[in-house]
Amino acid sequence: MIGTILLNIGLAGALAYLTLLYPSLRQTIKLRAHRSRLPPGPKAGKTGIAKPWVYFRQLSAQYGDVVYVPGLSSAGPTVVLGSARAAWDLLERRGAVYSSRPRFVVGGELLSDGLRGLMAPYGDFWRRWRKLLHSGFMQRRSASYRPIQRLESAVLARDILADPGGFRAHVERYAASVIMLVTYGRRVVDVARDEVVKQNIEAMGRLTSVNIPGKYAAERYPALKYIPAMFAPWKAEDKVARGVATPCFTTHLLEEQEALGMSDLELAYTAGSPFGAGIETTAGTLASFFLACVKFGHNFIPRAQEELDRVVGRDRLPTFEDMEELEYVRAIASETFRWRPVAVLGGTPHASTADDMYNGMFIPKGSTIIAPLWTIHLNERDFPEPHEFKPERFLEDRDFPGTLGHSAFGWGRRICPGMHLGAASVNLNIARTLWAFNVTPAKDETGQDIDVDIFAFTDGFNSSPLPFPCSILPRSPQHADVVRRTYEEAVAELKTFKDSPVEV
Repeated sequence: MIGTILLNIGLAGALAYLTLLYPSLRQTIKLRAHRSRLPPGPKAGKTGIAKPWVYFRQLSAQYGDVVYVPGLSSAGPTVVLGSARAAWDLLERRGAVYSSRPRFVVGGELLSDGLRGLMAPYGDFWRRWRKLLHSGFMQRRSASYRPIQRLESAVLARDILADPGGFRAHVERYAASVIMLVTYGRRVVDVARDEVVKQNIEAMGRLTSVNIPGKYAAERYPALKYIPAMFAPWKAEDKVARGVATPCFTTHLLEEQEALGMSDLELAYTAGSPFGAGIETTAGTLASFFLACVKFGHNFIPRAQEELDRVVGRDRLPTFEDMEELEYVRAIASETFRWRPVAVLGGTPHASTADDMYNGMFIPKGSTIIAPLWTIHLNERDFPEPHEFKPERFLEDRDFPGTLGHSAFGWGRRICPGMHLGAASVNLNIARTLWAFNVTPAKDETGQDIDVDIFAFTDGFNSSPLPFPCSILPRSPQHADVVRRTYEEAVAELKTFKDSPVEV
């Protein structure tokens, strides 16, 4: 029948008819028409690689700040942005065009049933989700969570004092407890035994491990999602348990539920969103800070401690009220975000909703836009000697788009809703760690410093340091006493909160 229709309507009509039947054909014809104006790039993209951010940086070094990469996704071509300026110009200034999401067959559909706002395309559901997240974590609202962060930070300092070798576990507990308190109104005492936290971490681990461009063939061939699970191991999924409690982000969601017309399941997914943004990113960033202390601390810790002693003194821990005067400590936090960004791929990819031109290059509608922070934050034009840890960068006037001097929280309408909460945690804990402790290389059996590998990081959508040794000792007995005293005061205040139920 189709053949008869094509004979009757002629060549031009036949072409129009086929493009209606097959949208991908229409896309192919359009790309051929604009081939000469497409951004430079390889003939086909590589897939199945463990650390795609390394590959994307290689592409940017070879082809420039805007790279066209076909073949990574069924949704259309992929465009990789390799500079802060290109990312800002497109994702921030042209947010109306670049605020959607590409199709996520594995992470968005198979694992999340289309209910995860982080991966939702631009539309009514995403706008409702964004309104809830931003109203719950905007700057003024985030400031109300600072008492929680201050108290849990006091617990973290004491935990490190008592068990310095377990600093990674202590940092993770801090991040988990802050998010649980903010979201559900319950503390986390032991991450390993807390069933709600364990299941959320496991769920986020699965999501971030699959949500990598080009990792699965199903992203290029969506029909593979219908293969029975017994023949597709990447379909495995466990149920995520969620807790709901008193005055917290979840009660805010419940108060707004009717007005926004969101189902219980949509609300549950929204309540779970802070886990991905809060635990892994905060804990990973603080782990990178400790790594920087071991490798480069001799260059920046003395100056930071001089500032802390001058502003804070030796009789108390730093507080949020001190941060305005702790200019160098804030620069250390900014350099930590810059030096080893947890969201190495720049967060979840964006998608363009209209054809666009940028610096003479044609970016087609439906393109997946990736702005890898591993490329942007290591761009030598913006950050000379990018693998060196130099807080002084953030004390100088630099031509970098935006107000932060880095791009760790993303851009435009998809900027991280929890940025104020996360930045506050990182700044305060860096200040308190440097005030209370000397963080130096661990020693081997001969008394020599043990070197650390600043490139040994995990795979996955988020990347954090692999385990490494370090020495964490109190600066003096007086500093240790202050940490213990502040801890006792904090524990007394924290008794007003319920502990999260643990596994029996």
